[in-house]
Amino acid sequence: MTNRLDNYAIRYVKLHFTIRFINDCVMPKNKTSAIRGGMGEMLLQMNCIRNRDCDNCDFRKDCLVQKIMYSEMEIPSKYKTAGESVGYIIECEDYHEAFSAGAEMAFNLVLFGKTILYFNQILNAFYSLGHFGIGKEKACYEVVSVTNSQKKPILQNNDILMQNYVISTVRDYVEYRRKQIENKGTYRIKFKSPTAIKYQGEELKEFQMTALIESLKRRVYTLDCFEGIESSILDLISDEVPDIISQNSRQVSVKRFSFHKNSSMYLRGIEGEIIINELPEKWMDLLIAGELIHVGKNTSFGFGRYRLFPVLEEA
Repeated sequence: MTNRLDNYAIRYVKLHFTIRFINDCVMPKNKTSAIRGGMGEMLLQMNCIRNRDCDNCDFRKDCLVQKIMYSEMEIPSKYKTAGESVGYIIECEDYHEAFSAGAEMAFNLVLFGKTILYFNQILNAFYSLGHFGIGKEKACYEVVSVTNSQKKPILQNNDILMQNYVISTVRDYVEYRRKQIENKGTYRIKFKSPTAIKYQGEELKEFQMTALIESLKRRVYTLDCFEGIESSILDLISDEVPDIISQNSRQVSVKRFSFHKNSSMYLRGIEGEIIINELPEKWMDLLIAGELIHVGKNTSFGFGRYRLFPVLEEA
């Protein structure tokens, strides 16, 4: 018998990094692009043997950088994912720009599926980035700590404690959160980072519930394909989609610099929050899963992060 949570058997590890800046520095308000770009740059510097000519590289299929940054699907997806980063998410909600020497900054890294195997290579990249410098000003730092979601150390006194490198599944997360927010009527969804969703050929300029549900279904399906899970998530018919009772939304844009293209660009999305009415079980599961895996485009840059709250709870 098929379990309703079979679609959520996606493996993940969530890591919490704390770094300490060595000198006074200025960082961009939105830091995920700098963190992601720095990680990719260090991986290239440490591993590339073909002068970064990825398109013509005879080692591309076996390239460590490609396996981490742009891992292939185990099952071909119905959707185009070329150039998208599926195996990881970077989160940073520290929006300070000026940091003094000794100041600390925290960010999260979520690894999915086979990307989980490359923790040591990723950690080495972040160590090297601390010497190289992050962002436009090349701000140098030291890695203070890496912990798991139970705040147990994975990195302690320069030792790696792999016994605390705990692998969970999205299903575990859904079951845990359901116990916290069992159906209590009206809910608030607070979007903690810009969310970019394309629906019926148009980029959303305000939140639409059907578009959010469809984008979440596609996100779960893509991660299922990445993991090699035969997915039935797309078979969920978008009936009984809860109504948006009210919303407070605004369009935003985030500037990022692409090392690959050697140019700046803007990523656009929506921020804010919505109030929705009661949730059928299948949409409750899906929305909870989305808290962890994010929704929409540019998720590797931290886009599409939100939190679901019973409306009486503090957000």
